[in-house]
Amino acid sequence: MNAILPAGPRSGNTGAPCSDVMIPRFREAGEVTLDLFHRDGRIADRWLAFHPREFALVWRLAEHPGERMTRRQLLAEVWRIHIDPETNSVAVHVARVRAKLEPFGLSRLIATHPQGGYFLDTQPLQDGYLITQAEPG
Repeated sequence: MNAILPAGPRSGNTGAPCSDVMIPRFREAGEVTLDLFHRDGRIADRWLAFHPREFALVWRLAEHPGERMTRRQLLAEVWRIHIDPETNSVAVHVARVRAKLEPFGLSRLIATHPQGGYFLDTQPLQDGYLITQAEPG
């Protein structure tokens, strides 16, 4: 079941969403299924035990697979930091996610862009299905 959760800014003290924008509970990142409710990723039936910032990093990259996100963009959108703290926090979190994906042979899912930054290196989904080439046969 792919439940839909409200998105957007929260209003007042109620915490109720003030937008009609809805976001999906699940997002596919290659072979990884991200679950917004559990704030974790899984491959088949194995959870990856992402820490909150690791999950947010992969979730953000999975919004637009193949699209480069600079370090500054990730700091602003995932860390909510709008100044450059001159730390290697983004690189450290990317390395941690890659280490968790390594046992599945998926450490290259988060790729380093030649011009700097990172992107999700996976085939795009079309209508919720992975597009693959038919094998000759």
